[in-house]
Amino acid sequence: MFQIESPDFKEGEAVPEKFTCEGDDLSPLLKWSSPPQGTKSYLLIVEDPDAPMGTFVHWMLYDIPADSHEISHGAGNGKKVKDGMKQGLNDFGHTGYRGPCPPKGHGPHRYNFILKALDIPALGLPDGARKSDLERAAAGHVLAEAKTTGRFER
Repeated sequence: MFQIESPDFKEGEAVPEKFTCEGDDLSPLLKWSSPPQGTKSYLLIVEDPDAPMGTFVHWMLYDIPADSHEISHGAGNGKKVKDGMKQGLNDFGHTGYRGPCPPKGHGPHRYNFILKALDIPALGLPDGARKSDLERAAAGHVLAEAKTTGRFER
């Protein structure tokens, strides 16, 4: 079964402060296993479905090579990522990772780390693509989806 996890937090538990806007805003280590046969690349979307104005995108990473099985600490914190991967435009208006940062007093928010296994080697989009463009390019190419969720509140 296709699964994603982070050694930095357990499913459904709090995301440690260093991975949030209250800390270093460092992207966490992510690992996955058992991708479906025929996987040629991956697409990662990190989002907060509990944001006041609707689902809020914190990070998108795409064209992740099929032979990858993890994304290292801090991979989303630079302008460039390795191995030809690309980063999309998050809802903060930047490319790269921005960690959990719900409004103070808004209660706990869920942060979904969603990894999609694709049957194509690349989405054919430049750095800075929007979520709607990624979803359109991936439509019909998703072999499986894995998700892990952390929580955070301020």
